[in-house]
Amino acid sequence: MQQLNLKPIERVKTISKKDFLEKYVKTQTPVVVEQLTEDWPAYEKWHLNYIKNIAGDKIVPLYDDRPVRAEDGFNEAHAEMKMADYIDLLEKEPTSYRIFLYNIMQEVPTLKNDFKWPNIGLRLIKQLPMLFFGGENSKVFMHFDIDYSNILHFHFHGKKRCIIFPPDQTKYMYKIPHSLICREDIDFDHPDFEKFPALKQAQGYVCELNHGEMMYMPEGYWHYMKYLTPSFSMSLRALPRNPKFLLKAIYNIGIMRHFDNFMRKRKGQEWIDEKNERAISETHKKIGIV
Repeated sequence: MQQLNLKPIERVKTISKKDFLEKYVKTQTPVVVEQLTEDWPAYEKWHLNYIKNIAGDKIVPLYDDRPVRAEDGFNEAHAEMKMADYIDLLEKEPTSYRIFLYNIMQEVPTLKNDFKWPNIGLRLIKQLPMLFFGGENSKVFMHFDIDYSNILHFHFHGKKRCIIFPPDQTKYMYKIPHSLICREDIDFDHPDFEKFPALKQAQGYVCELNHGEMMYMPEGYWHYMKYLTPSFSMSLRALPRNPKFLLKAIYNIGIMRHFDNFMRKRKGQEWIDEKNERAISETHKKIGIV
C-alpha cells in the first residue's frame, strides 16, 4: 500500500512556557500536549450532550466534502441545521456534514467559562475561539489557513487523525493557484502516487488526538483532518511571527480571495477547471517531473 512520508508528532504530558517557545515556536515544530486541559472545566464537561444541552437551539452552518464549485462563495456553507439535530445525526450514523470555523462563543458566552487561555508564550487572539465538529470518517480537505496563524488545536469527546505538512513542502502539495487548498481529488489516506507523484517527496507529520489533547500547529502549515469518531475541536490562534507570513496573510485576505471570487463570477466553472489543471502542471514543472 502506498503511504505518505509521515513521522509522528512529538508528544509531551505538560510543558513550560519557556520550553514551548524555545523547542517548538521558535523552531516552528509541531507538538501534542496531552494534559494541558486537565484543569479546565471543559475537560469534564465538553462532550456532545453538553453542547447539545447548552446550544441545541442554535442554527449552525454545515459543510460537506463536495468539490469547490464556481457558484460557491468563499467558505459558504452547504446547509444549516439546529445544533441539537446535528448532534443527533452525528451520534446516529456517519455523515459528511461538518461544522467549520464556528464562533459559538458569540452565541453562547457561558462556554468561555469552561476553558482557560493558555499562558505558553503566544499572544492569542481573544475574539476568535473557533469550534469544529465532525462525524465518523468525515474529512477536512488538505488546506492551510488564510491568515497563517499559529494554531492551538484542542480536541474533545472522541478521536481525530491529523496529517500536517510544513509550508516548505508546498511545492509537492499540488496547490490550487489563487487558493488555500490542494487538488481535492487527492486521497491523503491512500494517495495515488501514479497520478500525483510529487507527493512521494513530501515530508510531513501525523498524530491522533484524544479527548482533551492539544496539537500545536505552526504558522502556515498544511493540514488534513479526519474524524475517527463523532467529536469536536476548538482552535485558538495567534498571528504569524514571521514577517513573510504576515505579508502573505495580508495578501490572501486583502487581494487573493477577492481576485478569485471575481474570476469565478467572470469565467465560472472554466476558472475552477483551469486552476485544477495548473495545480498539476505547475507542481510538476517546479520539481522537474515530466
